[in-house]
Amino acid sequence: MTPAARTQAAIDLLDQIIAAARTGGAAADTLIARYFASRRYAGSKDRRAVRELAYAAIRLCGEIPASGRAAMLALANTDAEVAGHFSGEGHGPAPVGAGEVPATIGTTPAWLGEALDASGIDEAERAALISRAPLDVRINRLRNETGPIDGAEPVPGLPDALRLPSGTNVDSLEAWKTGAIEVQDAGSQIVTLAAHAAPGQRIVDLCAGAGGKTLALAAAMGNTGAILATDSDRARLSRLSPRAERAGVSIVTTRLLDPNREAEALADWADQADCVLIDAPCSGTGTWRRNPEARWRLTPERLERLVETQARLIAVGEALVKPGGALVYVVCSLLDAEGAGQAARFLAASPDWRAEPLKLPAGRPHGAGTRLTPAHDDTDGFFVARFVRVAADRVLL
Repeated sequence: MTPAARTQAAIDLLDQIIAAARTGGAAADTLIARYFASRRYAGSKDRRAVRELAYAAIRLCGEIPASGRAAMLALANTDAEVAGHFSGEGHGPAPVGAGEVPATIGTTPAWLGEALDASGIDEAERAALISRAPLDVRINRLRNETGPIDGAEPVPGLPDALRLPSGTNVDSLEAWKTGAIEVQDAGSQIVTLAAHAAPGQRIVDLCAGAGGKTLALAAAMGNTGAILATDSDRARLSRLSPRAERAGVSIVTTRLLDPNREAEALADWADQADCVLIDAPCSGTGTWRRNPEARWRLTPERLERLVETQARLIAVGEALVKPGGALVYVVCSLLDAEGAGQAARFLAASPDWRAEPLKLPAGRPHGAGTRLTPAHDDTDGFFVARFVRVAADRVLL
């Protein structure tokens, strides 16, 4: 492919990504994989270049662009080489027409910018939200030593975390094949520490997904005790068992839940858990570095639904914690409606619970918990709070 043809391919991809963002379709990574699956003529350098062009345009546009061409024109206004591709030659994009308007450059949609401002995330912090994310892995102490990994650097404060060079093919590493490492952002590793997992405990990972935090908990527990990993997404939860086998984890049981019927399905765990970890569904504002088009998908109505779901899941998790046990609430969001606001609402309505201050290797106190941000901590963005049940008894109905 010529450089101009790569730019046109990125425009075509952006059209698909924009349409999917408007309709709730597939994520950008999925669309990119599908695009090249049907274009075998594109070599690895072509695929990499087109992907980088598409993501550069996505990161540049805060509001959802009118079209892929408008997004690429915005990028062309900041990159003379890209601007030179708008000539119609070499299968490239047509010349810029009179009156053509590029997409508006910015970090977020206007309403989201206001919500982030109100949550204490200023423009400098917002810019970091759409920067490129590093590649972190967690060393799995249940397996043998990882051995040297070219270019790996330790993450300060996290003895089990390594940061790998961007673009590393982790799946090809021997340490990954043997289960000695797991891909996991440093921020995700840090917030999991709030569970204070220890050998012999009984823990519920209520929104386990594919099990990244579940496996980290199991390693901290020395693979002794019991973890119940639950989720309502069958496809994601199904990925946990093979990951656990590769990691040498044998204390995890999975359970698929029906939305709005979680309490019924978890009745056998009522008042039994030393800790319940709720990595709740959220807006994902803290993960925009990895999924920058996600900020085009979020709407005030969707945010409201997420907040309602989070509150419901907290109530489900609360009923599972034994006296003296803990509920750890996590969201990869920097919006107070999902983080500090949820914590405050829970504490106001729950006199037999108290927030326990956290001592984590990164982050800053925020409300009743701790917040990590890309700008301050060089991790994904998270809010985490740890609540301890202080009442001696609970009346069971």
